[in-house]
Amino acid sequence: MEAHGTFPFLKETILFLTLSGVLIPLLGRLRINPVLGFLAVGTLLGPYGLAGLAGHWPWLTWLTFSRPEDVEFLAELGVIFLMFMIGLEMSVERLWSMRRLVFGLGGLQVALSAALIGGLAWHFGNALEASVILGLVLAFSSTAIVMQLLVQRRELGTPLGQSAFAILLFQDLAVVPLLVLISILGADAGNGSFGAMLGSATLKGVLTVAVIYLVGQRVVRPLFHQIATDRQPDTFTALTLLTTLGVAALTWAAGLSMALGALLAGLIIAETEFRHEVEVTIEPFKGLLMGLFFLSVGMGIDLRALLEQPLWTPLSVLGLLLIKAVIVVGLLRAFGLSWGRAAEGGLLLGQGGEFAFIVIGLALSFELLARDIGQFMLIVVGVSMLVAPPVARLGQALGDALDRRLAPRETPPDTELGELRGHVIIAGYGRVGQMVGQMLAEQGVSYVAIEHDAKLVAQQRSAGVPLIYGDASRPELLRKLRLDRAQAVVLTMDHTAAAVHAVQGVRRMTPLIRIIARARDEKHALVLREAGASVVVPETLESSLKLTGSVLETLGVPPDAAGRLLEQERERRIIALREG
Repeated sequence: MEAHGTFPFLKETILFLTLSGVLIPLLGRLRINPVLGFLAVGTLLGPYGLAGLAGHWPWLTWLTFSRPEDVEFLAELGVIFLMFMIGLEMSVERLWSMRRLVFGLGGLQVALSAALIGGLAWHFGNALEASVILGLVLAFSSTAIVMQLLVQRRELGTPLGQSAFAILLFQDLAVVPLLVLISILGADAGNGSFGAMLGSATLKGVLTVAVIYLVGQRVVRPLFHQIATDRQPDTFTALTLLTTLGVAALTWAAGLSMALGALLAGLIIAETEFRHEVEVTIEPFKGLLMGLFFLSVGMGIDLRALLEQPLWTPLSVLGLLLIKAVIVVGLLRAFGLSWGRAAEGGLLLGQGGEFAFIVIGLALSFELLARDIGQFMLIVVGVSMLVAPPVARLGQALGDALDRRLAPRETPPDTELGELRGHVIIAGYGRVGQMVGQMLAEQGVSYVAIEHDAKLVAQQRSAGVPLIYGDASRPELLRKLRLDRAQAVVLTMDHTAAAVHAVQGVRRMTPLIRIIARARDEKHALVLREAGASVVVPETLESSLKLTGSVLETLGVPPDAAGRLLEQERERRIIALREG
């Protein structure tokens, strides 16, 4: 089937839609990551796969993609929407709340991994520009694969899950300067020293991003507000697409990449109240175009290069996994995780990421990388992503074994804690948890506390506090602490995801136990209530009510009456939030 005069690439479009309709549901049933599925299918049906055999079997022409360039235009749209969705997840508020993990843990992971991998690339004879690009891009992990694995395991709210998410979030941020660097290095190739070009790239990129972001904030919100007021869904969709492609076009006109512009568009909308509606609107486009992008990436992978270097490819994949795993293990341990969970995190984040296909492709188009080096690195990243799920399972098993073997004090036997019956379990032993524990001890109530900060655990245990290291949502640990015999569970952590995860874990095991949870505000309180908490204490609300109670008593209102008024107001606030 040749291209139709008014509908180019008709055969490729029909074949892709057929694959999407059949492949996506099949991968879901088999629990295979769609990214890996589209990569594998693209490789199989691409010009270096079955399409290369069409000369012997002409009927294969109908079932294969003989020319990757036929779908490159739509594949580039897939990249744009990938970056846009990542931008939607990166609100300034979210980054600030996780700043220690994102910029501390994530920044160190990228810096150390990039320095070591880039140094190896330089050692093997690559140019300085190519070594920097390879070091940075191979430091990234696959957001799509790691997030899916964490969600499947229900570990996103655990200390390990939050640490992994922070690392991935910083990697997503680091793509911005990397895309800027490649765009300007490619445009200014041969016009100066690497240091001068790097300085020029940084200055130009920062100015362009700052101007577009600041102007966009003042233009986009009023436009979306007007469209939302008119209640026209089709116009809302059109404005979403216009914002994405429009900002992408502005960055392209400034000499930067369109992918960077799409990420900026997502960041601008993430600061508005229309963020969630936009996510729902763009989701169908993103899924299809993302699949098309990875399909086209698979088409560009020449497996003959793998056969030509049967030793170097597996060694390079193994080396990439080991380098990144060792660095991540050391950092996770330094940031308070146990050796077991650190080892699990290292193997979970050891693979290459989907951004490698974008960045390496862009570097090849600017001739910043040699074609054979770029092709080899694409294969290494692709293979590392293919083996990521079994490697992650190995990491989980290894982590559990290490925690049992190397950290016996973190999960002490029942005899060390004494007979656990009628006790209270405190999850989180920061300032609030310590105050609860001290007051319970003063009243003669036995308790045991759980904390994921290994340094804090060591300090408090040396003072005789019944504190252990662990995750309050893990069924094995809760059984060991005899949750079935406990009177209540107190949750003092202020991180929403970790608290919700703990409430759900406790409630699954003991549906009737009383769970008292601390919340930052009323919204956090509502989430915990809906997750199964019996009593929720919002800090901001309680502070306001306490002040109001003092004022009422000063004005002569009887304490009992003031107490009833405050309780009514407390319930009214939470009910109003739920209904709103």
